[in-house]
Amino acid sequence: MPSASGSGSTRRPPEPGSKSIAKVVAASLIGTTIEWYDFFLYGSAAALVFNKLFFPSASPLTGTLLSFATYAIGFLARPLGGVVFGHFGDKVGRKRLLVFSLLLMGGSTCAMGLLPTYAAVGAAAPLLLTALRLVQGFALGGEWGGAVLIVSEHGDDKRRGFWASWPQCGAPGGNLLATAVLAILAAVQSDAAFSSWGWRIPFLLSGVLVMIGLWIRLTVTESPVFLDAQRRAQQRAERHVPVLEVFRHGWRQVLVTIGARMAENVSYYVLTAFILVYVTNGLGLSKSVGLNAVLIASAVHFVTIPLWGALSDRVGRKPVYLFGAVGMVGWAFGFFAVMDTRSPALITVSATIGLLLHGAMYGPQAAFFAEQFPTRFRYTGLSVGGQLSSIAAGALAPIVAVALFDAFHGTMAVSLYVVAMCVITIIALVSARETARTSLRDDATAEESAAAPAAR
Repeated sequence: MPSASGSGSTRRPPEPGSKSIAKVVAASLIGTTIEWYDFFLYGSAAALVFNKLFFPSASPLTGTLLSFATYAIGFLARPLGGVVFGHFGDKVGRKRLLVFSLLLMGGSTCAMGLLPTYAAVGAAAPLLLTALRLVQGFALGGEWGGAVLIVSEHGDDKRRGFWASWPQCGAPGGNLLATAVLAILAAVQSDAAFSSWGWRIPFLLSGVLVMIGLWIRLTVTESPVFLDAQRRAQQRAERHVPVLEVFRHGWRQVLVTIGARMAENVSYYVLTAFILVYVTNGLGLSKSVGLNAVLIASAVHFVTIPLWGALSDRVGRKPVYLFGAVGMVGWAFGFFAVMDTRSPALITVSATIGLLLHGAMYGPQAAFFAEQFPTRFRYTGLSVGGQLSSIAAGALAPIVAVALFDAFHGTMAVSLYVVAMCVITIIALVSARETARTSLRDDATAEESAAAPAAR
């Protein structure tokens, strides 16, 4: 129980200062950028070279589908990672699990850079690639929830949307870094050199980035909200199994989380992964056109995500999120219409507008989801809801988009697919409660409310 002063007032831990939260944000952002770099690097390589290196006997489009299938397998492991990391994150703390996830992700990515291709070892090559992709997905399944929580639980209630949006910048930051490295290599190397050995460089670079990220992440202090909840649970001798509590008491919030992610997840992978396929196979342009478009759009995305998060602190999470989802309904058609001009500049504009609308969903998402769950199973609930949606949305998005494009010989079906996901998200948001400015110290708040009459 919180201690009381002589006057009977209840004392609660002070909120961290701006320097403290900035340090936590910086460490979380750098770590998530590195992990998303690893994850998105695979997606870009799947679209550009893996079809030739690991599935050479298939036609170009079929090879791309097979390489995206191994890409999707990483998403299948993410819910398992979310459950395991979430369970232990709710039991022993956020920080330890974040360090472990970084090591797992970096190690598997480096190993990909050392893999033999189909020409060297035959069918063993795609099998090894698939196994490492599973490890990547497992690690990322635990990374995202912990990264956004450790910032959310360090920050104050009034500016949580802004602070918690910074780890979200790790997604475009990682994509930006991965795309930049691939674009530089594509510019300085011939296609033959890049396909032969150049593609390995960005994967091996991950080892250096992980060492930097690990050094920074180890300086972060544990979440004060978690420590406070853990102390009170120990005093009461409480035992809990977070994953069971999620499905007993938080299943509605899990459904909201899954539904809210559908439009955000699907639109992102269409905008950043399928675009590379469409630019090369659909428009007949150089892969550098797609890479440069994603590079510039990701830079704008990175800068504007915190602005959307800050706006959600002022007007609420739901209005900002809904703006992005509704806007994406229209842009699902405008995106391809602008790209069909075959103008590199307009293709870049099209991708940028799409990611701006995506940012309106992604910016407030971390705070919105964190505020759905109580501390005792917040890591698990956030991770389970977020990662289950990744199977139905992110894992299938590139595959479904390529399959629809191939089957209907155009992009109309792809646009309708995105619209359908937006409708699911809009329904989930309308059914959810507004959570802006709510306290994450839920148990402490309940105790203080009970003690308030006596204090007065």
